[in-house]
Amino acid sequence: MPKKNVLIIGAAGRDFHNFNTYYRDNEDYNVVAFTAAQIPDIDGRKYPAELAGKLYPKGISIYSEDELVRLIKELKVDVCVFSYSDVPYSKVMEMSAIVNAAGANFALLGTKDTMIKSTKPLIAVGAVRTGCGKSQTSRRIIELLMEKGLKVVAIRHPMPYGDLVAQKVQRFASISDLKKHKCTIEEMEEYEPHVERGNVIYSGVDYEAIVRAAEKDPDGCDVILWDGGNNDFPFYKPDLMVTVADPHRAGHELKYYPGEATLRIADVVVINKMDSASPENIQIVRESIAKVNPKAAVIDGASPIKIDDPSIIKGKKVLVVEDGPTLTHGEMKIGAGTVAAKKFGALECIDPRPYLVGKLKETFEKYPNIGELLPAMGYGDQQVKDLEKTIKNTKCDSVIIGTPIDLNRIIKIDKPNTRVYYDLQEIGNPNLKEFIGDFVKKHNL
Repeated sequence: MPKKNVLIIGAAGRDFHNFNTYYRDNEDYNVVAFTAAQIPDIDGRKYPAELAGKLYPKGISIYSEDELVRLIKELKVDVCVFSYSDVPYSKVMEMSAIVNAAGANFALLGTKDTMIKSTKPLIAVGAVRTGCGKSQTSRRIIELLMEKGLKVVAIRHPMPYGDLVAQKVQRFASISDLKKHKCTIEEMEEYEPHVERGNVIYSGVDYEAIVRAAEKDPDGCDVILWDGGNNDFPFYKPDLMVTVADPHRAGHELKYYPGEATLRIADVVVINKMDSASPENIQIVRESIAKVNPKAAVIDGASPIKIDDPSIIKGKKVLVVEDGPTLTHGEMKIGAGTVAAKKFGALECIDPRPYLVGKLKETFEKYPNIGELLPAMGYGDQQVKDLEKTIKNTKCDSVIIGTPIDLNRIIKIDKPNTRVYYDLQEIGNPNLKEFIGDFVKKHNL
């Protein structure tokens, strides 16, 4: 049988993992290209030979997704494998129609062929959408494990937008490691909260190599915590699967890929943000869980916020800066900063759109429904500079920083500003403490 030509459609994350776990050493297939979307400036590069394996001594080219139809025809593609996450079902099937019309088959890889088994007990945290509260749920689980004297190593869903060879396996144990690995704002938002709390976190490109390094971490490892990204299902086979749902986007848990899969494989579902959601939307989420995963335990949760200085908000015209991916492909219309503006009496939330510069203009063109919020985009140096200049241009009294990191460390904010903090707070029973206790006993930790 001749080899089948494969093109992997992705966004610098799941696509590389699917290649590494299923196609890299598979003699039945010839991966002719990757296409890239969502991430600026990733196309036009190569998945390097150092990571691609013996079958690909020249590496594999990465093209813009806009070239998909041409590539299918010119490279004689047999199968296109859709490999990125947090997209509506309509988008998945639109891609299928494009691929099929161009003559190729359309495929999705599942858990069996892409989950790696760890030698350590492993807890995975995922979500039905970007911005549900995975990271704060992960932090809560880690705190509970550390209270029992256990060494926890976290592994984060990939965000490899730089030198892929250098990013094969990355270890973060201190704030200085963020600079060492030239992290983007998006990466810092995920890694910094972990290292601030004293636990090690790994990330990178090759997740087989990453988990083996984590298992033998020099500081010790009793449990591995998979801190998922977007609404992707885990790269590792979990011993306990926790999925977070968001009643601010009620119904999305059954309408987005692969969020519904993440919901269906959950042992525990956390309904987060109940303190700021309507009872009607909370009920919709409960009904969705009961419909597709009635055996899952359901934990009620809230995300109470606190701020450094309420006087910077009260009676002021404020610019709200929120987590970038949550507003863009996460499609959220509010975030922690918005909640803080309302709670602490802001006079007005200023629309940043008249003041946008550079790549932030492109972001709003691509995601026109962001509204009166400023996403903290920082995939590269230019986006960081554009963010700083946009804040400087905006005519406001003060700035609310709703991102998981302190932007003052990354950019110069020339206006009074205050940070918003939020952690997971469980409501009543059952709660995570019970499930973590059972997990520890089951694995004799």
